[in-house]
Amino acid sequence: MSEKAEASLTPRERLTRGLTYSAVGPVDVTRGVVGLGVQSANSTATELRRRYREGRLARELAAAQESIGQELAAAQEVVANLPQLLQEARRNQRRSKKPWLIAGAAGVVVLAGGAVAFSVVRRSSRPEPSPLPPSVDVQPRP
Repeated sequence: MSEKAEASLTPRERLTRGLTYSAVGPVDVTRGVVGLGVQSANSTATELRRRYREGRLARELAAAQESIGQELAAAQEVVANLPQLLQEARRNQRRSKKPWLIAGAAGVVVLAGGAVAFSVVRRSSRPEPSPLPPSVDVQPRP
């Protein structure tokens, strides 16, 4: 997505979009929450500064707003780099074939054990032939 499209979204829209779309959701939710925090802090500081322009509190408030603005700008920069860092982390993950080999070997062992158990049960369910001759004539009479 281009930066112009992302920059045109308000934090509230970004949060709403992040909650709606699960593919980019965590990134947009994080950026939306940080953006709402920035807007909230900015509007609160602006309102307080408007009320208390005169006096020492106005000077202290301006310094606090400036430091908060710098901190939040740094936080937004970190959050803005989050998608890039996630992509790099995904690329760096190596996917080995060992889990598939282990699962395949386990499947073969389970199948072999099932086959052995089936043959044992099948043999044990057959009656053994008696060593005595049959008590009834085997050949039917016409």
